[in-house]
Amino acid sequence: MIFSRKRAGGARHARDERTAEVLDSYDAEESSPETPSRGPYDASEAPDMPRLDLGSLQIPAVPEVEVRVQADPQGVIQQVVLVHGESALQLGVFAAPRSEGIWDEVREEIRQSLSNDGAAADEVEGEYGTELRARVRTPDGPTDLRFVGIDGPRWMVRGVYQGAAATDPTAAGPLAACLDGLVVDRGHEAKPVREPLPLRLPREMAEQATQENPAPGQREV
Repeated sequence: MIFSRKRAGGARHARDERTAEVLDSYDAEESSPETPSRGPYDASEAPDMPRLDLGSLQIPAVPEVEVRVQADPQGVIQQVVLVHGESALQLGVFAAPRSEGIWDEVREEIRQSLSNDGAAADEVEGEYGTELRARVRTPDGPTDLRFVGIDGPRWMVRGVYQGAAATDPTAAGPLAACLDGLVVDRGHEAKPVREPLPLRLPREMAEQATQENPAPGQREV
């Protein structure tokens, strides 16, 4: 659209005001996106609720779910496992590119790794998209696993269900509620794709662990 320099100033002023209103409305929509109905959430869009802050992951407080972490003496977490009854959910969070998700590629690599170990893996459509289910051999006997991946903005959450929740998603119950309420704090630092995002014990827990100087292992939260 071409604007003439000879138009009346009042008309142009009114038009500029209307344009500004449209732009302000657009900016408001862009800066205030609707909160998704379920997580995992990015830290920029998460609804408020009590959560355990482990750095890059914030885990919602769900009744009867135990949060077990394996951390070194400095409080750096190596593993996070949620337990409810006979089921468990191991969580991991990884850096991803801005332009695309990585779960499809990661899932294929998991499937190939399982195949190399002699375990057949099947792809099944689940609540978060394509999942991977497999039965693996362990020292305690055959174990069923269900791999779930969720791509977010510059991050990916990987969950591994064990126990009843591995074969029957309806048995996940409170563990699924934890996944739905999970928050990822990606931060702004550039990281290599697939690098695990840093997880740490809350400061008071890390200080207590340092004072007690326990051997590395699992701690219940």
